[in-house]
Amino acid sequence: MGAIFMLHHVRPTAVARHGFAPNSGLEITPAFLDMVIAHVVKEGYELVSLTEAAARLSGEAPAERPFAVFTLDDGYEDNFVHAWPVFRRHGCPFTIFVAPKIIDGTCELWWRGLEAVIAGALQVSGVLDGSGFELDTRSDASKQAAFKRLYWPVRNMEEHRQREWIRQFCTHHGVDLDVQCRSEAMTWDDVRKIAADPLCTIGAHTINHFAVARLPADEALAEATLSRSRIADEIGRVPEVFAYPYGDPGSAGPRDFDLIREAGFAAAVTTRKGLIFPAHKDHLTALPRLSLNGGYQKLRYVDVLLSGSAFALWNGFKRVAVA
Repeated sequence: MGAIFMLHHVRPTAVARHGFAPNSGLEITPAFLDMVIAHVVKEGYELVSLTEAAARLSGEAPAERPFAVFTLDDGYEDNFVHAWPVFRRHGCPFTIFVAPKIIDGTCELWWRGLEAVIAGALQVSGVLDGSGFELDTRSDASKQAAFKRLYWPVRNMEEHRQREWIRQFCTHHGVDLDVQCRSEAMTWDDVRKIAADPLCTIGAHTINHFAVARLPADEALAEATLSRSRIADEIGRVPEVFAYPYGDPGSAGPRDFDLIREAGFAAAVTTRKGLIFPAHKDHLTALPRLSLNGGYQKLRYVDVLLSGSAFALWNGFKRVAVA
């Protein structure tokens, strides 16, 4: 029935980079976004909002052509400055999933903090899983090795402990996480301005950008509902759609899909890979997306994504993968 595209950063500097740039996959250029929108229209896709796509899936709205939905996670300033003009130029609806603590400028963007520490140091040290470490970070290769060594242990920490750890680690190495977050994020004035555009839908994305599957059920539900309430207070409109931070099976699972449905959201998106099929009408809070990756900014890769062939083996040849 269609496809939901996922983006994070859209900025002119998001070109294929050599050297140490471990988070560059989260960045695409405005020029590439422009090309993708024009390409999907040329291929016969109809540009619709996520809310409209959910209505088509549920049978509340007609669906004569396959749809393309564009979504952006977190609420970064480059969405406002660089992505918004591209969407306006094409008359393309888009959804930005906002985590209020990011917009407040006080969220620990730990993956960026980890990159910043390693990028600016000749050696990094700390304690992880009860053991001390000292890692050489003089060269790009050693920086990449250090990031690989630390990323997953930090990602897999209990959510609150993870944020404590990254604050201590960054402070020890002279990186201010709040300054970093403020420099990356939209302000609430930005959010209100972009939300006033009829093309834009603002969705909820938890308060703290926590992986909800790693939280107790009551805290996971509170992260979602409090995020919705805070956004509604700021923009005067209640978000109807939700995105799970990280969104992989380890970060959002069946329990969470049920929680978000019970919380009253019309639809929710994951980062599970796949296209949208009629059977997703029974799983509107577990929708897959196609990631526009900064390392693959060519239309031939978009065509591979839209063919679905890349996900057949990944999903065990199942059209709907929600377990």
